[in-house]
Amino acid sequence: MSPVALPDFPWDSLTGARELAARHPGGLVDLSVGTPVDPVPAVIRDALAGPAAEIPGYPTTHGTPALREAVAASLGRRFGVTGLDAAAVLPTIGSKELVAWLPTLLGLGAGDVVGVPAVAYPTYEVGALLAGATPVRLADGEAPPAGTRLVWLNSPSNPTGRVLDAPAMRAAVEAARAVGATVASDECYLGLAAPALGAVSVLHPDVCDGRHEGLLAVHSMSKTSNLAGYRAAFLAGDPALVGALLEIRKHAGMIVPHPVQAALAAAASDDAHVQAQVALYDGRRARLRAAVEAFGLRVDHSEAGLYLWATAGRPCRETVQALAERGILVAPGEFYGDAGAEHVRIALTASDERIDAAVARLTPDRPGT
Repeated sequence: MSPVALPDFPWDSLTGARELAARHPGGLVDLSVGTPVDPVPAVIRDALAGPAAEIPGYPTTHGTPALREAVAASLGRRFGVTGLDAAAVLPTIGSKELVAWLPTLLGLGAGDVVGVPAVAYPTYEVGALLAGATPVRLADGEAPPAGTRLVWLNSPSNPTGRVLDAPAMRAAVEAARAVGATVASDECYLGLAAPALGAVSVLHPDVCDGRHEGLLAVHSMSKTSNLAGYRAAFLAGDPALVGALLEIRKHAGMIVPHPVQAALAAAASDDAHVQAQVALYDGRRARLRAAVEAFGLRVDHSEAGLYLWATAGRPCRETVQALAERGILVAPGEFYGDAGAEHVRIALTASDERIDAAVARLTPDRPGT
């Protein structure tokens, strides 16, 4: 059997730009990947090293009741989700593996369509290809075609930072339900959106009227709690879908380790560290956005999440090169679909010292330019 034909891993194409940026006298400022750099909060580290670390037996695929109850409570407390039974929560080994394998786990295959945003995280498309399904890019407000089995939503968006409000989310859910498609809402950046922006979970009653049938919300603690290295995430929603996914994951051995389950529960139970992290990113966003605009780029959307979506109105690789010449590495917008061909994605996930170095290099009449 031939292996699945997948696109090349996008970031491998940045080797030349990385090498150029690294030659800057002040060193590389890597803003190309959204990987956390701030410390893991003490409350989570303590949970990881606590009693669960000494349990020798296998963990359960479904997670401990304490974990599921903590997650369900956090969705209600943080995002206004109502009517969610803790049994409809399932921990996952990070969110990327869930995104990549969800079409396969849902039984999709040849002839099935997976709808993804026109500008989107590449793994939505990769997951469709792994299942043998067909990914279709959907423009804003575009209804999925007949034959669509799964529709991905992402708000706040990676890469654009765009927020879909409740009416927009509701319209997308109704359009997906009209063709019988499951909706998977990637909400990994939802905890980083200020309430005034109007970002909501797909499970919020203003979106679904409390009816979770056919809906899955995917969450990660990587962004809000700096847990990328822990691989700590979960999905929640339709009890029937979650139950079916649980059975498959039991057979496949997709199990989150005991200590990580404890850390995940601690992260879900403590809101103070999330608020502190949001404040850090808000400060970095404000400083970096001003500098990017002073450099001559237009920033679109970017109101939430971890990225600035910027354009010079020219091919994205030219902008990547111009920034690399200043020692700053960013991601070309083409990684996220043809609609991103003139944009670059600039991550906020760098230390304050590195963000300030980038600001100095981008701002006229400041040292380091």
